[in-house]
Amino acid sequence: MLGLPMDVTEIDREDFRNLLVEISKTWMPFGKFGPKDYPPRGVPIIDLPPEYLAWFSERGFPKGRLGELLQAVHEIKEVGMDMVFEPIRQVNGGRVSTRKRKPRTDF
Repeated sequence: MLGLPMDVTEIDREDFRNLLVEISKTWMPFGKFGPKDYPPRGVPIIDLPPEYLAWFSERGFPKGRLGELLQAVHEIKEVGMDMVFEPIRQVNGGRVSTRKRKPRTDF
């Protein structure tokens, strides 16, 4: 639960603000949304698809702070609060698309 001993509905406003700041500075460092496929830093964890976060939720989040932050993003998205990330996205230049483009075959 957000890496804190309380439920998301009970989190202190300042703690939540600090959590959002930390989340806003975190990019996926490995895997299909890491720097190899999304150079140079990978996908911001706020823009990871809910299905990808659900996969981690079922199989276990990574150890350490990254896992805690991914779990927090998953919980925030799961309760329909994705809009709290919009100010972060605006500062970062918008949402990062994780859709792979199909190569054009009509030329």
